Formats: sequence, C-alpha cells, structure tokens
Amino acid sequence: QVQLVESGGGLVQAGGSLRLSCAASGRTFNAMGWFRQAPGKEREFVAAINWTGVRIYYEDSVRGRFTISRDNVKNTVYLQMNSLKPEDTAVYYCAAAQGAYVATRRGDYDYWGQGTQVTVSS
Repeated sequence: QVQLVESGGGLVQAGGSLRLSCAASGRTFNAMGWFRQAPGKEREFVAAINWTGVRIYYEDSVRGRFTISRDNVKNTVYLQMNSLKPEDTAVYYCAAAQGAYVATRRGDYDYWGQGTQVTVSS
C-alpha cells in the first residue's frame, strides 16, 4: 500500500525558512512533486523532480526561493523554502506519479499525502 507522509510545516515569520519532507512507502516513484492550496483557491503546482534529480521544475513565484530535492535511498522528497512570504501560506501536499518521467500537472499524479500547513506571518 502506497503512503506519502509529509512533515515539517509550521508557523514562520516572513523572510524565514522551513523544510518540508515527504516520506514515501510501498514503492518508489520516478516523478514526485509538491503542490499547495490556499484557502478559497485551487491546488497549484509548486515544484517537481524526476528520479535522478536532473529534471526539476518550479512555479514562477517560488523559483529562486524554494529548492526541491530527493533521497532515493530514504524514498523521501524535500522542499526547502527560504525567504518565505505571507502569500506562501497554504497547505502543502506531496504527490507521486506512477508513469510519468516528471510531471507538473495535478492530473498526472496518482498518489497524494495528507498535507502539511505552512503559515507565514507578516
């Protein structure tokens, strides 16, 4: 049974940093990613990475501030978030895709974590 378990969310002041982790179990995945959903908004893409880490994509508003990485031995993907802004406040979800090499669309992902809350105060 596949499970994705996120951790690392919390409350931080603007300009601060957080590191999210997502531990996968049950199988390994080529494509993994992070999405976020703010209150009243659609779930949106944040970052994606392929198995080797060669292919990485970011949503424009986080590029240069967020870094996605993975440890395939631990079957874990990370999202390092620096220079956080109040508009980054959202529930962050880890996602994994079975068939894709790398994926940026929500519909390409097959498995989702339960989400972890990130709140950035001004």
